[in-house]
Amino acid sequence: MLSKVLSIFLSIFFYFTCIALGSDYHERLLLRPLPQSALLASFNFRSNTSATSFEQQHFRYFPRSLGQILQHAGTKELHLRFSLGRWDAENWGARPWDGAREGGTGVELWAWVEAESNEEANSRWLTLTNALSGLFCASLNFIDATKTIRPVMTFQPEGHHPNSTTDNLHLLHGTLPHEVVCTENLTPFLKLLPCKGKAGISSLLDGHKLFDASWQSMAIDVRPLCEVDGSGCILEIEQTVDMVLDIDRSKRPRDNPIPRPIKPTDLECDASKPYHAHDSCYPLDKKAEVAWNLKDVFGRPIKGSCPITADRGPDSETVCINVAPEREVQIQTSGGWTESKSEDGFVRCYRIFGDSDFDLNFPSQLVDKTVPLAQPRLYAARSINGYGQERGSVQAVITNPSPVDTIDLIYLESLPWFMKPYIHTLKAAILPSTNSTPTPPIKETYYRPSLDRHRGTHLELLLTVPPVSKVILTYDFEKAILRYTEYPPDANRGFDVAPAVIRLLSPRAPRFPHSTPEALKRGTYLRTTSLLLPLPTPDFSMPYNVIILTSTVMALGFGSIFNPLVRRFVGVEEVGAAGLAGAVRLRGFLRGRVERLRARFGGKGGKGE
Repeated sequence: MLSKVLSIFLSIFFYFTCIALGSDYHERLLLRPLPQSALLASFNFRSNTSATSFEQQHFRYFPRSLGQILQHAGTKELHLRFSLGRWDAENWGARPWDGAREGGTGVELWAWVEAESNEEANSRWLTLTNALSGLFCASLNFIDATKTIRPVMTFQPEGHHPNSTTDNLHLLHGTLPHEVVCTENLTPFLKLLPCKGKAGISSLLDGHKLFDASWQSMAIDVRPLCEVDGSGCILEIEQTVDMVLDIDRSKRPRDNPIPRPIKPTDLECDASKPYHAHDSCYPLDKKAEVAWNLKDVFGRPIKGSCPITADRGPDSETVCINVAPEREVQIQTSGGWTESKSEDGFVRCYRIFGDSDFDLNFPSQLVDKTVPLAQPRLYAARSINGYGQERGSVQAVITNPSPVDTIDLIYLESLPWFMKPYIHTLKAAILPSTNSTPTPPIKETYYRPSLDRHRGTHLELLLTVPPVSKVILTYDFEKAILRYTEYPPDANRGFDVAPAVIRLLSPRAPRFPHSTPEALKRGTYLRTTSLLLPLPTPDFSMPYNVIILTSTVMALGFGSIFNPLVRRFVGVEEVGAAGLAGAVRLRGFLRGRVERLRARFGGKGGKGE
């Protein structure tokens, strides 16, 4: 009886403790259909702990494994990105979170480290990268001095740092554009969550679906937040996963992993075209919304709600969808749920109760209204021009589509040491030029040249882009010749150059649906695609040919000389009677063995006959 009462008491105590501490964790999923049968899924997880508990290593929902790394490395604010693919701004519109939770291709890391000197900051940065490399199963330990820069204007801290420690904060930034993001990075990411992918919206994160997306980005942000009066501070961690899925591709059954062409009889063709025939098909423009549900797209429904999710009233919705108001949505669950809508009806949010499976079903429907996509404020593209193995040039085209707004931005490039730019060839031209004496678009320049095998090139520019115009930024560079031991196994493929980072300085309200006012502090960012730089590559077969030829010649020469020197030639008469007797005995032994074998096999053959 006493054990039952104790168990009931502990259950009640644990329940109310979770309710009291529920404000420490919150999660939300936003689904937004995109043109051409694409779907944007944005996962957001936030948890925090008090600054005092963090210093005393009393962790609740803040992951202990990451917290101890930050303490040991003296890191006050951390931003880590894992990204793959390219965001199609022309068809998908503005980036999620205004690009603040997006990283360049591969791995990107920047952090504010507290240190008394630059040498101490570099040492702690090395400690941080090596520890994170082991935690996330990534190659972050390869972010050495040649891949690290100290940005001056591009990044601003999102957290609240006391003035007493601001002077000792060092910002360091590193990239690995060649890093391949895979399931090995997703598993540690999920282990940092309280429900660890077993319940809540994190149960939808499957490596087969995430890394089959057209574009995906995983972000981890750790920052300190304090009250206005400075009475209390917390350390918040925000984990974000954004992906763009192809609905038709994601609905492919698990037992058919290889995409196969559609049968000709199943093709939907536009027969009104004059060139339509039995052997030619023009795709039919589908006006109806494609049918899909969570189980088809993600491979599974939501496994109930995470039991420690915060209860924040209107901000407690778990799943939000950005669809037209007349779009039909069917809820499939045996548990409880509530629905709320925005004023314009384009955003619907659902709050999930219990541990029952929750699924959203969208049947095929003809919708008159479409979801308005926020257009990007800026377009950027970068490429390598020229030919040959000695020199080349980089061209960046930055486009401002606004007819009235002039955009100020910061352009950051981190180049490897073997790509040496000529800063005197840096030019910025405005097209089209409506003024006879146009204002130079470059306002400020920060340039730190590279040192061979010690550090890369750091370039930051403050640019101004007039309305409805383009700024074409170009500069020449020289290619260095590496030592043969510095080439990777796939040297003929080329070397990856990190994407350029662009930060918009003009203030603008956040464009991401259902975002908080804190989004204004993040800023608006966008990143170009990475570059593939071909370097002068030697013929690696020649060293092997030389080694083989040299070894053969040495073996023949050494063997022909060594053999006469060590071999002893003895005549027959010098062998003696003992040697002859031994030879006779050996000859008799061999003859006896041969006759015994012949008799055995010969006898069997005769018997069989």
